[in-house]
Amino acid sequence: MPSKPVKKSKRDALKRHGTLNPHPNMVADPLFETGHFFDRDDVVQVKYEMLRRVTVDKQSVTQSAIAFGFSRPTYYQAEADFQRDGLFGLLPEKRGPRQGHKLRSDVLDFAMQLRASDPSLRPADLAAAIQERFGVNAHPRSIERALRRQEKKRR
Repeated sequence: MPSKPVKKSKRDALKRHGTLNPHPNMVADPLFETGHFFDRDDVVQVKYEMLRRVTVDKQSVTQSAIAFGFSRPTYYQAEADFQRDGLFGLLPEKRGPRQGHKLRSDVLDFAMQLRASDPSLRPADLAAAIQERFGVNAHPRSIERALRRQEKKRR
């Protein structure tokens, strides 16, 4: 079986699961030169090997971080995450807010009142009114989704 399609599908899976290393070309450790078992595209494997290199092989944190394409603060964060959660701690966390933070209940109530008084208002119109009244810059699509969720709750 050719190795290229397998590599391609693994890269796709890593990307889909959020574990594709964004900087595989920065990994300079000799283990990852073979390309057989060690995969510089797999950020979890790269971080684990970086931690192992310091803990087991007694390499300095600085040398290890550089060899695996990370900074020293990233090493220490990975070490803390691994100590706390094991391999699961090495999985990248989703960045950004965990939930809508701009469309608070008072902002949504205002948008719903506007929509009730004039059903022809588009989400872009609601976004402009919210910006003017609350100083909140919310995307029209976010407003549309939030209003739809509110409507489902009331049914």
